Amino acid sequence: LHLCCLLAYACLLRPHREVRELRWGEISEDLSQISLSGARNKGKRNRIVPIPHYVKPYLEQFKSEANVGASINVFTGKEVPYNDCFFATLWGKFKKKSQLLEPDQTMYSFRHGGALSVFEQSNSLVKLQQVMGHSSLQVSLTYLRGLEVKRLDVADMPVL
Repeated sequence: LHLCCLLAYACLLRPHREVRELRWGEISEDLSQISLSGARNKGKRNRIVPIPHYVKPYLEQFKSEANVGASINVFTGKEVPYNDCFFATLWGKFKKKSQLLEPDQTMYSFRHGGALSVFEQSNSLVKLQQVMGHSSLQVSLTYLRGLEVKRLDVADMPVL
């Protein structure tokens, strides 16, 4: 569950499909990027996302404990991924016991949090759209609806 949420946040993957179905063949040998074909994601476009340094130790651990052929699922160690409800069920059990989570927090909250971080660092809607694999800027804008707008300074105002 930890790696699922980490991949949703750090690599902006959709937890219920892209993460759950992730295969070793979609991860570069040096664990530096994930390449998903259009058939493997909602946007139907090929996506290549970098893997941040803080995710690599967790992937290395999974890799050392598993069969890592190209068609092997990262989580199951077999060609077949866990069922559609696997992570949702784990999340529900964890949420009941954890005191760290907000009542409305979901696994998708990690993807949303990662999206906000990308936007805050890049200030680029186009980059956000591309890395999230969204079909339009309008979809990407929904991720930013809770972002607090920074106060304007006099220097930001139009000049005559």
